[in-house]
Amino acid sequence: MFRVEKKYSKKEYFKIILVLGALCTISPFSIDMYLPGFPEMAVALNTPISNIQLSLTAYLVGIAIGQLFYGPLLDKYGRKKPLYVGLAIYILASIGCAMSQSVENLIFMRFLQAVGGCAGMVSAQAIVRDIFPVKKIAQAMSLLVLVIAVSPMIAPTLGGFVTSAYDWHWVFIILAALTALIWIAAVVVLPSGAVPDGEVSLKPKQVWKGYLKVLENRQFLVYMLVGGIAGSAPFVYIASSADVFMNLYGFTEHQFGWLFAILAFAMIGSTQLNHILLKKYSSHQIIYFSLHYQSFTGLLLVIGIFFNLLNVTGLIGLMFVFLTAHGLNSPNTTALAMTPFSKNAGSASAMLGSMRMAFGGIVTAIVSLLHASSAFPMVMGMAICALGGFVVLKMDQYIPGTISRKQNSKSFAS
Repeated sequence: MFRVEKKYSKKEYFKIILVLGALCTISPFSIDMYLPGFPEMAVALNTPISNIQLSLTAYLVGIAIGQLFYGPLLDKYGRKKPLYVGLAIYILASIGCAMSQSVENLIFMRFLQAVGGCAGMVSAQAIVRDIFPVKKIAQAMSLLVLVIAVSPMIAPTLGGFVTSAYDWHWVFIILAALTALIWIAAVVVLPSGAVPDGEVSLKPKQVWKGYLKVLENRQFLVYMLVGGIAGSAPFVYIASSADVFMNLYGFTEHQFGWLFAILAFAMIGSTQLNHILLKKYSSHQIIYFSLHYQSFTGLLLVIGIFFNLLNVTGLIGLMFVFLTAHGLNSPNTTALAMTPFSKNAGSASAMLGSMRMAFGGIVTAIVSLLHASSAFPMVMGMAICALGGFVVLKMDQYIPGTISRKQNSKSFAS
């Protein structure tokens, strides 16, 4: 897979980023929009809310598995053909979710929905690596994260309105319709990206070798683990939030939607701050600093909930501070993980996304098993994820062959 050098105007870059961001919002919308409907879905499908939470876990598992298939396909056939197939699967599965009469069927359809929808995420990251100069990748990723971060402000609010005005089935119909519009925009706006590489093999043994080659890259492995572990914290919050805030603290669907909007603003603001910080600091330095204060805030959340020192306002305030770190971690860990790959960017993007979603799927499954009439499992899970990412980053400094901060600053500062 070889890059195609082409200069784009600012207007063209804006349109491309907008569509790539829209492709990346398919999964956040799929995750966030149906959250206000959890209590209603549990009643309608005659199942505990913990089983409805498993439909979120199924979605994350589907993303983790699906991305591994799209990686080689994107390298062999180019960025667009696999993308179009994935979007078609997503639309059909969304309709299947709307027609579900049992929680088992919903979980299965959510898995298929994820397998299709993750094509947008993998394709978007690969196209960014294809068309942007290496030193601009982190800034481009920040813009993608900005677009993605807006979705939690819109999705739960829209989902709450749809659920209260109609019912939860319509959430999935709307998701199918929105994805159809994004598909049209991708056809019209997106460049083809890197030239298809006919030498890429789709035989399982060769595909596995390709992924092992990606994992052998020290820089990719470190930042994939840091981003994957620390980036699981928002998934813990997402999986637990409906139960905690609607059942425990008595929020309505509309109030829950506004809460999501407030907390999403934490990521939006820090993403914009990242643009400014990248002019003076390296991506590694930003990650190091943000994980420091995220871990500290996570400990405050655990202590505050365990000793009953936090009311709902204090809980939301500390969670706001905690989530600002995600807006700094995500674009920078993604950029540093993807930077070494001018070839096999599709496979690298797929592995990166797959591992992140695998971590997210694991932690959401654990949190659903620890279902309790308390916010403690949620804040404990968030804190563990932040501390885990910080520990990996610290350990890397003391292992031979590490990527030193000095080297990193020279190579990746914008």
